[in-house]
Amino acid sequence: MADRKHGVPAPPTESAIRSADWDGRELIRETYHRVLFVDVDMTELVDRGSAFEECTFSNVRFNVSEHEDASFINCTFSRSSFFDATFRGCKLTGSMFDGCTFGLFKVEGGDWSFAGLPGADLRGSSFHGVRLREADLTGARLEGSEVRRCDLSGAWLHSADLTGCDLRGSELGSLDPHVTAVDRAIIDPFQATVVASALGFTVTG
Repeated sequence: MADRKHGVPAPPTESAIRSADWDGRELIRETYHRVLFVDVDMTELVDRGSAFEECTFSNVRFNVSEHEDASFINCTFSRSSFFDATFRGCKLTGSMFDGCTFGLFKVEGGDWSFAGLPGADLRGSSFHGVRLREADLTGARLEGSEVRRCDLSGAWLHSADLTGCDLRGSELGSLDPHVTAVDRAIIDPFQATVVASALGFTVTG
């Protein structure tokens, strides 16, 4: 399992739900604390305002699921699939993703600060208006993705691939083009000034 930032271990779980069929299930403000979910099918699940705290999801299928105003605080996602999953206004602070698959993954708003997505293949995914402060995107693949109007303050972007990524409106103070692939990435004029200043250029009117 990939290491969390600063080597912090995953929280222990205290109960388990195994091999359950939650396909198409609707969750309304349900609460789960330190639960281990193993081989659970959450395909097309609809989640409104539920709270998962320090839970672990192993080989869970979130495909085509929708989550709105839900929270996954300090959770661990291992070998889980998120094809065409949507998260709107959700809070995933401190959560860790390891060996997961995405594809057509969509995140709209919410707080993903301190989330761990090292090496994640997020090609073609979209993040709009998301707080990603100090998120671990080391080695993440974001070619052709949209990361628009996102707060990337302090984000770890070393060895990430942002080739052709639409970054317009995002905070790019942590971006170092020397260690992050940015070929054909799309930015706006203000961001161009920020990046140029970071590279040591003096920008004048």
